[in-house]
Amino acid sequence: MKFRSALHSARGLGSAKSGTHHWWMQRVSALALVPLTLWLAFSLARLGGMGYENAVDWVRSPVNAVLLLSVLGATFYHAKLGLQVVIEDYVHGEGIKIAALIAVNFLTLLLGLASALAVLRVFASG
Repeated sequence: MKFRSALHSARGLGSAKSGTHHWWMQRVSALALVPLTLWLAFSLARLGGMGYENAVDWVRSPVNAVLLLSVLGATFYHAKLGLQVVIEDYVHGEGIKIAALIAVNFLTLLLGLASALAVLRVFASG
């Protein structure tokens, strides 16, 4: 017969605090991506068939540049959160899991910064 409570059995099996924050951040970033992605899709559809100069002029618009940077930031952040969950759930080797999490954090940061730099260079070239 066991005299241990369920709480005693669960102690030491991980934090019950950080998962909620991570879950909420995924939902918030997904919610932010809905209007941003719609704006981007309609904007790019309107640019279709126009030349390079029109695309550069579009990025040079302050409103478009800010919204484009917002799309990039939200996309890479949301991707980082999603990949982190997949790695934590399905990669079982502790060393590989840590290496994969570091790689995802590094790559999403690097690609996000490179994308932002590209937008800012086009914006500043005008």
